[in-house]
Amino acid sequence: MTPKTSRPAGTQPETGQTTVVNTSPWKVDGIGLVTGAPLFVDDLQLRGTLHVKLLGSPHAHARIRSIDVSEALRVKGVQLILTHENTPRVPHTTAGQGYPEPSPYDAFMFDTKVRFVGDRVAAVVAETATAAREARKRIRVDYEVLPAILSVRDAKRPGAPVIHDEPDATGIHDARRNVAAHFDFEHGSVAMGFEMADLIVETEIENGYAQHCPIEPHVCLTYLDPEGRVVVRTSTQVPFHCRRILAQCLQIPVSRIRVIKPRVGGGFGTKQEILLEDVCALATLRTGRPVKWELTRAEEFYASRTRHPMVVNVKIGVKPNGDITALDMRALSNTGAYGTHSLTVLTNAGAKTLPLYHAEHVRFDGDAVYTNLPVAGAYRGYGGTQGAFALETLIDEVCERGGFDPIAFRKRNALDTGHTSPVFAAMGEGKEGVPMVIESCGLRECIDRGAEAIGWAHKRGQGRHRPGPVKRGVGMACLMQGSGIPLIDMAAARIKMNEDGSFNLFAGATDIGTGSDTVLAQIAAEVLTVPTHMVNVLSSDTDVTPFDTGAYASSTTYISGGAVKKAAEALRAEIFDYCAEMWNVPPETLHLEAGQVLSAQGQSIAFSDLVLRAFMGFGGMQRQFEGHASHTSPTSPPPFSAHFAEVEVDTETGNVRVLDYVAAVDCGVAIHPLQAEGQVEGAALNGISYALCEQMVFDARGKLRNDSFADYKIFTSLDAPPIRTILVKTHEPTGPFGAKSIAEICINGPIPAIANAIADAVGIRLRRSPFTPERVLEALRAKAGAEAVL
Repeated sequence: MTPKTSRPAGTQPETGQTTVVNTSPWKVDGIGLVTGAPLFVDDLQLRGTLHVKLLGSPHAHARIRSIDVSEALRVKGVQLILTHENTPRVPHTTAGQGYPEPSPYDAFMFDTKVRFVGDRVAAVVAETATAAREARKRIRVDYEVLPAILSVRDAKRPGAPVIHDEPDATGIHDARRNVAAHFDFEHGSVAMGFEMADLIVETEIENGYAQHCPIEPHVCLTYLDPEGRVVVRTSTQVPFHCRRILAQCLQIPVSRIRVIKPRVGGGFGTKQEILLEDVCALATLRTGRPVKWELTRAEEFYASRTRHPMVVNVKIGVKPNGDITALDMRALSNTGAYGTHSLTVLTNAGAKTLPLYHAEHVRFDGDAVYTNLPVAGAYRGYGGTQGAFALETLIDEVCERGGFDPIAFRKRNALDTGHTSPVFAAMGEGKEGVPMVIESCGLRECIDRGAEAIGWAHKRGQGRHRPGPVKRGVGMACLMQGSGIPLIDMAAARIKMNEDGSFNLFAGATDIGTGSDTVLAQIAAEVLTVPTHMVNVLSSDTDVTPFDTGAYASSTTYISGGAVKKAAEALRAEIFDYCAEMWNVPPETLHLEAGQVLSAQGQSIAFSDLVLRAFMGFGGMQRQFEGHASHTSPTSPPPFSAHFAEVEVDTETGNVRVLDYVAAVDCGVAIHPLQAEGQVEGAALNGISYALCEQMVFDARGKLRNDSFADYKIFTSLDAPPIRTILVKTHEPTGPFGAKSIAEICINGPIPAIANAIADAVGIRLRRSPFTPERVLEALRAKAGAEAVL
């Protein structure tokens, strides 16, 4: 007699225990990476490949009166020179975002106007890179030099030169005032909120330019397949967006383009762009030959993408009991010469910070403006970095001036499970948001464990009393981010079973070194009760894998992982249906265990035997076991984090040294804890480097002066302080096996945590990053002067 059960057919009993998820198996690509296997774009060498070199503008702002390429074409080996005179003029954005893109269509393959030093003028395609460089020198260009805007504060001033005056650009908020994008909202009345407050504190911070510095620069290889289709092998975070935008620029069908993403040597947001692919693909179509273009390190600095420099002003009102009455944020973002990601980075400065603390009255008002400086784009943290600097240093200052304990104040006002914020509905990425109730939040545990690890209770306020010129201090910051873009990001996955009981997983998700292929394999393996090595992953090939928006917005584990889990469950349901028919039992009485199908009646069969039976048709029951699914989410559950820094400040030299750094993070259930820790440590080190030394320096004509690793300083492993990661486990019910994101959030903590630690050590408030010795000494002298006056 068949036992009765209420479990739906095709499902597996949920025990809450996992065997593969929340463990740390070897990365699926680990062996190939450490043995130097040919995995990257430049590892593929095709016979007859042509090489591209770009002629960039020497001027920050100019019109091209004429171009003479006749001498350049005489250089031996030159096959083609592309300029605005022989390329399609199609307005588009280079930002790899979902369609319709929220960024303005203000870019062209080549234009009659250049808008920053290094902007595209001509591309030489030649047999060798040497020939291309020689021909580039022989191109003669007559420029009409125009006045340039080299400061974000000058962009909207009356009489400022108009950077985008072309009539065919679309989506620009106010071109005449150089405003690429604008967003504002108000919940309640901040004016009323400030009237209710007993203490009002305001601050204004400024983040500078920063480069992503991937080890592998942008590189692309294009060629024709036997059917004459363009194959684009490129180091990208967004293969499907790349294919769509390429088709738009080249004015050919999507079906004529195949994009393949091999291993990527670092992205961090800069490869969420279409920067090389259009020129390479057009050159291949014109010549019929493979074409390769790889940026030099200098070009990577000034001609790829950067972080958006931003001026952020935040004002807060507080009652005597510590309740926040009003939060008001104003942001002015420098999008550079083109508006890629201008609106969405701007809105994220508020959307990823303002909901963190309860306030009845909240307002945000922001503009992203054009300047004649390098183009800003996506960068890990994506606006949250800029907003967190302003908000978390302001919270610290409020506590100092109001006599509040910084930890208690944050706990009193911060989000928690079951809470919501009006900001969620009012403000999303570039548009109105989605109402959301927090279903998992470990922030208070993050605060407690992080404070204990750093020694907050006995170090706070004590280090400035040390004898001698070197003082110490501790600071903290609380953070939130998101997990994908709700109702926009979508991923799909397909999984099939092989004769030996292994599986092939086809996912559009883009592993850019983050380990997502491994995480997705773990999710599938958990559903199917096999080890991770039994799941072979093929990802990011637009001809073979299903659609995925790409590696950005902290979406891969949450969104792509959701698709993989659904696809594996669909395959499992097929297995149950087959075995139910084979054994004449209800499918709801079946379950999987260690690569076998078992029934409540005692039957069992190994996957390898099952597949052979299904493939070879024993009993006339032939089929391929396969599952496929798509996934999107109506919500974007935030990961939460509390960061703590201990610093040492030399009051004679201004040097700041991080002695200890603790990042406590709630990412739900970490699918691969070791990789999660790596994400935290990498993001934190990136943020520490940005806080203390990274800056792009321009001359009076807008030319970048430090376009090499000799002059642009970044932290290496030798500079890294101790970084300790604490993973605080919660369970997000909307995520695959309880997971949320972790990739971006921890880059947002170092600037405010270090700034607050410096204030604790020597009593100065640094409001402009990076915190160089010169700026520290300047602030110390200003403090000493103010104290002398008193």
